[in-house]
Amino acid sequence: MRHDVEFTNAAGVKLVGRLEMPPGRVRAVALFAHCFTCTANSHGARRVSLALAEHGIATLAFDFTGLGKSEGDFADSHFAANVSDLVSAAAYLRGTIGAPAILVGHSLGGAAVIAAAAQIPETTAVVTIGAPFDPAHVLHQLGDQVAAVRAAGQAQVSIGGRPFDVSSAFLDAVEGHDQAGRLANLKRALLVLHAPLDAIVGIENAAEIFTAARHPKSFVSLDGADHLLTFAAPAAYAAAIIAAWVEPYLPVAASIDAPSEGEVRVVTTSAKFTSIVDSSGHSFLADEPLKVGGADLGPTPYDLLLSALGTCTAMTIKLVADREGMPLQSVSVDLRHDRCHSDDCAATGEGRPKIEVLSRDVTLTGDLNAAQRARLLVIADKCPVHRTLESHPVIRTRLV
Repeated sequence: MRHDVEFTNAAGVKLVGRLEMPPGRVRAVALFAHCFTCTANSHGARRVSLALAEHGIATLAFDFTGLGKSEGDFADSHFAANVSDLVSAAAYLRGTIGAPAILVGHSLGGAAVIAAAAQIPETTAVVTIGAPFDPAHVLHQLGDQVAAVRAAGQAQVSIGGRPFDVSSAFLDAVEGHDQAGRLANLKRALLVLHAPLDAIVGIENAAEIFTAARHPKSFVSLDGADHLLTFAAPAAYAAAIIAAWVEPYLPVAASIDAPSEGEVRVVTTSAKFTSIVDSSGHSFLADEPLKVGGADLGPTPYDLLLSALGTCTAMTIKLVADREGMPLQSVSVDLRHDRCHSDDCAATGEGRPKIEVLSRDVTLTGDLNAAQRARLLVIADKCPVHRTLESHPVIRTRLV
């Protein structure tokens, strides 16, 4: 389940990303750093995020300053700024669904996650994909355009056939980094993924990264892949390897404190409305829309109420249709919640009273006759959630 997210970096610039949520319980959180001049919509970012989410790892991929949907100028972006953006993204995750335990970086993003790891203490594993050992390697992509940038302080250059404004600050920021020292003191598990025939960042970079790092460390060759993971098969292989390799380094789940079957736990986050819902082994976010100050990371409380009624209605109708041999193919239930004025209700005070109305439109698909349709409409009113709502349930609240 994908959510668009927004947060600000240390300079107050709005950054935009995509949070890929697992279908069930959130076991851990990962942060993905895209390649130089790429975006969160790159092949690698999308495929890795999806694969990790399928393994219960919520993954945020976002656009660095001046790229994709994020605000700011690319000319103001550089390696140190990318590292700072990663720290800001980790802070956003820490305040919503949890700090990232896994950092994944593609190309220059791989060098950036190595640099950022020390500033994100919750991280237990780091993954690089086609990463350069030295961030200054990226200057090879500028070629003889480096001299023009140095001379003017800022110049428009062509990278991969696209124009970018690059400043001398960018050139300065990628030079003089002690990546060997960072790797020697990483104190996190490291996975190095690299294509042997990578034409942009040579395989020797993987050897230097691997040699400089201490154990635990692993290397996997992405045979048949190009630098950008353009082809589906090698990209899917890389994503699957990451998801499997990271398993021993995930935080230990607090299963003892997990809610029992049939119980639901809701825990707030530091965000204004965002809450984590844990239900029968499934975790998801609840939130409010952007227009009322929420982050729109999940359904609202009333969305969940309508979902309970809608799913129970559809399940009950299908169960009865199957049991009675009706040719029902599918059930669709559309619901909405309204607060309506009613002149027919007895008012206990001044003014017109309001009543809560849950409207439910049921669509039955299949070769059903009129009697069968009427029968299933009656069944809709007999679903357990419908009966619970109409029985005016007693809600007992206590402080624990």
